[in-house]
Amino acid sequence: MNTDPLETPLACVPRLEPEIEHELLRAYIDSANDGIFVVCDEMKFHVANPLLVEWLGVGEADLTAHGRRLPITEFFRLAESEVLFRQHFQAVLNGQTARFEVDINPPHGEPRAVEISMNRVQLEFGELVIGILRDITERKRLQTALQHHAGHDDLTGLVNRRVFQQRLHGLVDTLKTDPGPHALIYVDLDQFKVVNDTCGHQAGDELLRQLGIRLSSLVNSRDVIARLGGDEFGLLLHDQPIEEAIRVAESLCETVAEYRFVWGERSFEVTASVGLCAINHDTLSAEEALSAADAACYVAKDQGRNRAQLYFGGTACKGKRQEMEWVSRLQKALDENRFQIWQQHILDLGRDAGSHAGHFEVLLRLIDEEETIISPGQYFPAAERYGLMPAIDRWVIQHLLLDGQGGRLQAEMARKSATHCAINLSGASLNDDKFLQFLEDALRRTALAGSTLCFEITETVAVNSFGRIREVMQTFKQFGCQFALDDFGSGMSSFSYLKNLPVDYLKIDGTLVRNIVEDAADFAMVEAINRVGSVLGLKTIAEFVETEATLQRLREIGVDYAQGYAIHRPEPLFALSVA
Repeated sequence: MNTDPLETPLACVPRLEPEIEHELLRAYIDSANDGIFVVCDEMKFHVANPLLVEWLGVGEADLTAHGRRLPITEFFRLAESEVLFRQHFQAVLNGQTARFEVDINPPHGEPRAVEISMNRVQLEFGELVIGILRDITERKRLQTALQHHAGHDDLTGLVNRRVFQQRLHGLVDTLKTDPGPHALIYVDLDQFKVVNDTCGHQAGDELLRQLGIRLSSLVNSRDVIARLGGDEFGLLLHDQPIEEAIRVAESLCETVAEYRFVWGERSFEVTASVGLCAINHDTLSAEEALSAADAACYVAKDQGRNRAQLYFGGTACKGKRQEMEWVSRLQKALDENRFQIWQQHILDLGRDAGSHAGHFEVLLRLIDEEETIISPGQYFPAAERYGLMPAIDRWVIQHLLLDGQGGRLQAEMARKSATHCAINLSGASLNDDKFLQFLEDALRRTALAGSTLCFEITETVAVNSFGRIREVMQTFKQFGCQFALDDFGSGMSSFSYLKNLPVDYLKIDGTLVRNIVEDAADFAMVEAINRVGSVLGLKTIAEFVETEATLQRLREIGVDYAQGYAIHRPEPLFALSVA
């Protein structure tokens, strides 16, 4: 006989009395961590557990009183929630299950977000619906916070660039049915860098936060204001003619100009340059509108800052827009390796007239998608304005000094018996610590001797950043590198700084050289520069030498080298693959 209670057949376990089953079921319902209800097909209460009673603020006896049971829909108090509940309730009566989320706002309880699950049960006396309410208020709050964080700028609380662009796309997409007029405003602070550099990023952040509040007061609830990044803001004005948008833009300029930012004992005046454009049936895309407003903003900066500029398609606005379009084209060209290195020989005037050996300058060309060769004059202004010059200079250094450890350049120099080549470095690169570290590392890794390299720096960059440039020159002189001052004589600087700058060559600006045969003043200036260079022990190079007559005058003056079309037209240094 089996006496182990764990192995007793289930048939031998006595059934609980109905009263005990009812008590256990009720105990389970009452102890649940969710609200539980039972309602009839008229949605009136039959059962409500203590937690649900607490949420609703009405006792179970009042909810389920015979003859005057209350319908659950009385406790929603939100029309949308009641409609949604009725739809799902009807589906449950038809034999389906339901799970959905709604907000409830009981007259005697706190509003909360709940998830409701419902099932139909068939009993002898009719149909009932059992439901469970789970409080998801905290989850909803966290979701809302995350959604807000994803769409808003943490610093200012304004919508971010992603949301702004979504709204702009949405507005443009509705132009066929709602032609507006609407307007887009682009704002760029003028003196933000001064605050950042003087007082630190914490001060800059506080300035942006305070200005965000002030700018928000200029638009109504339907309009959109966003921080687009850095010190740039954007506004979308709905159903406002361009005349009203201009008024808003000018008011914005005034609001910023009247504001004085105080940080500690320092006080700063801040202004804004503003560009705007209309959004109407002529607008082709959201990108076109943003580009137009941005271009107008740059025109406002060029015209003196602290002003609003409407994009009207004139020469200035179109020029800025074309310049901005170069940014994506240049980045794509870098990604696809569509630059090509060229060369132009530099003639040693002390050698035989036909000899070009010894010296050449490295030039750069862009190969566009149609295989057209584009000279730097077309894209360097955009690259300089939008901070792409360090990336372009890095590309040149990578291909000259690091690919094959500089073997191709070394072989090409040996083939033409060249002693050194000149490489241009931009002011932005020379002020970029990361680029300079890259260049220093490249000089350590390349097989080329530093003495074969001459870096060209414009006179303007050298004068404007004298201390920095002198340190850079001294650093790379340790590798044996030489330096040339390019476009020398184009500015109004004194010659005296040359005594403290470790340069090797003066490249006389081509605008002075080109007309020395006909212009006595230009001849005198070239002669003076050459004399100063000779006294300081510097070699001189004349640029833009386009005729034999010019070349002869340079020999008479005693200039050391000459460069230009009369000597050699630029050509590829060596073939580079084009993607």
